Parts: sequence; structure tokens; C-alpha cells
Amino acid sequence: MKIKKKIMGSLLATVTAATLALAGCSSSSSSSTSSEKDEITLYTIQSTNPNFKNWLNAAEKATGLKINVVAEPTDSDTRQQKITTMLSTQDSSADIIEINDEMATSFKSSGWLEPLQDTVLTQDIRSQFAEGYMKDMLTSTKGDIIGVPSYQGFLALWVDQKKLDAAGMKTIETKEDFIKFAKAATKNGEYGYGGSWEKTYVFNEIASFVNLFGGDYFDWTNPNTKEAVKFMYDMANTWKVTPVDQIADKYEQMNQKFNDGKYGMVFMWGTGDDYKKANRYGEDQIHIINTPQFEKRTIFTDSWSYVLNSASKNKPAAEKFLKYVASKDGELQGWKDFSRYPARADAANDPSVNSDVKDVYTQIQKTNEVRGRPMLPQTMEFITAIGSLFQDYIQDKITLDDFCKKAQEAVKQYK
Repeated sequence: MKIKKKIMGSLLATVTAATLALAGCSSSSSSSTSSEKDEITLYTIQSTNPNFKNWLNAAEKATGLKINVVAEPTDSDTRQQKITTMLSTQDSSADIIEINDEMATSFKSSGWLEPLQDTVLTQDIRSQFAEGYMKDMLTSTKGDIIGVPSYQGFLALWVDQKKLDAAGMKTIETKEDFIKFAKAATKNGEYGYGGSWEKTYVFNEIASFVNLFGGDYFDWTNPNTKEAVKFMYDMANTWKVTPVDQIADKYEQMNQKFNDGKYGMVFMWGTGDDYKKANRYGEDQIHIINTPQFEKRTIFTDSWSYVLNSASKNKPAAEKFLKYVASKDGELQGWKDFSRYPARADAANDPSVNSDVKDVYTQIQKTNEVRGRPMLPQTMEFITAIGSLFQDYIQDKITLDDFCKKAQEAVKQYK
């Protein structure tokens, strides 16, 4: 009996030791799993930026995460196709993905992206971002907010100060000022207004004027929407302050003509890099001004945004990353390393943001309704359809009523 008890005791000790060993392994495994959950994969367009490593180190230090990086394709069509496939097939290989406005429009109501309003973009954080942009570009049809904007860049009015001086004007504050300057600067083969009216680009300007007139880009029965497009027609055909043949021009051609002194003012994105390279930038040359007030004072911003793949297996860690990039420090790091003008109002007002456009950007933020561009899920098809109709209207191939009727059909088709 004593021998049996001894054997049983030995067995019990062995089992206990084995159990403890397994428990130790389990604890180690649990620790390993926990560690894995503090690791995410970021799918980004910024990895080729020379300052990316510095930005990444700052993000990892601030969040305590290990961030694996995969570069997005540089070709826009390939990039959109790859991200669409990833999200639609519930591929979890990327947790955080950087997307542009076109992709945001296509994906925001798909269910492929995790809602962020309860975890990352709570009301106190949202209040720092442009309400109109957040609503237009990053809010689903169900009201879910799906992305964190990484910057803001206005489609603003730029003027040639020398031409403004020659017209005897100090500023362009109203629609009447806009028309007066456009007419005064049109002479000797030069025009008061220059546009990028190629069929896939003109959408930006049409939508800008529609907003200025208080219209609705998705409602072509709205009298204010019609008036905006007629205004553009009048600039080209009635007042002749802008050339019809710019229907072939993209931003590259428009900017070159602006630099060459062919135009008095243009709507353009960014902070003036093309004008700086041409030595045409400055308060006494080409510079940005606040948007004139027509019916409203309103402006578009664009952005790339960080979104959370709903198939992610590392959501708590991914949310930690998103909270960082949505924070003031995160936005300021984007400015420091990528020269991305902060989308957060408090970050944009920080003394470390010392951009040439800071004063006017601040003025724009305070006085304009900042919006996202009106896009539909079939984005490029919709943009091209409206652009083609606009070109036909400008060339007198169709009437204003025809244009509006067919534009409304396009809205219905691509919604």
C-alpha cells in the first residue's frame, strides 16, 4: 500500500509538474498572442517619401505598436482595383489602409470599413475637423464615420496680383468683383479667368461654382444649380473672359498658362508649388486669396484618409493607431514629415505650422463652409459623364435645359 501510495504520489507530482509547465507555456503563448495584437499592417502611399521612416518611428513610439508597412501601387487604377479586391474579399492582410476621396465615396457605405464614431472619432475629436468634409466624404448612408483625414488642401482662388493692380482693384470679395476683374483682365489675347475644363477635371470647377451659387450638384432642377453652370457659359461665350478651347486643358496646361501671364485668376489645389518653381509665387505675383462670396462663401478640401479594414484581426491595436493620427500630435507629425497641412483646426493653428498660406488658410477655415466634393459610388463614370455634357453645352451643342436634364439622368444612373 505504501509502495502504491508512493507511486501515486510520484504520478501526481509528475502530472502537477506537467500541468504547471503547460500553464507556463500557455502563459507564454498568451503573452505572445497579446504581443501579436500590438502589431498592425499599414497599407500606405507614403512609404517612398524620404521622411517616411521618421514618421513611422514617431507613430510607433507614440502608440507602442509595431507597424508593418506595405506600399500601395502608385498607379491610381491599379491601386483602387487592389484595395477594392482586398476589402470585398474580407482579406485581413492589411489593418489600416490609406484611401483618397474617390475610394472613400466607393467604400463608405459598403460595410467593408469599420465605423469609427464610437471608438476613434468621438464628438470632441470630430469637432476639430471640417464638418462639411466629414459629412460629404467620410460618412456612410447609415451615418457611420469611416475615416480619419490626414490633411486638408483647398481648391482655392489664386490671382495674379500684377493684373489685379492693373485693374485698379485691391481685392475680390464678391461675385460682382469677380466679374469686374475677369472683364478688366481680358485683353490682348489674355483672359481674366482660366479653367481646367478637360472632361475629367472640370467637375471640380462646376461643383465649386454650384456651391458658390448655393446650388446642389445632385439636383439639376435647382435654379441655383442651373445659374452656376450658366455663369460658366457666360464667362466663355457671353463675356468671353475665358477661352472655350480650354476644354482640352488639365491642371498642367492651365498652370503653365497662368505662369505665362495668360490668366488673371484660376481655381487650383495646393499651396502653390507650381508657381514657386516658376518663380511666379508671391504677394506681388501669383498668390492665394479667400473665396469671394457669391450666394455663399464655400470651398472644397480634399484629403487622403486612414480607414480600418472591417476584416482586421487587430482592431484594438488599429484603433490605437487611428487615435494617434487623429490627434493633434499625429497631425503635426504629418505636417513635419510630409508637409501635409493639418486637417485638425487646433493643429493647423499651432505655431510650428509655418506655411506661406497659413494666414489665408486660417481665414478660409473661419469664413468658408468647407466641403468635400460631390461624388457618387461610380465616381469616374459620373465625373466623365458630367464633364462631357458640360463641354457640349459650352460649345453650344446642347442647350442649358438639355444639359440639366441629362446631368440629372447621370446622377440617377451612377448613384
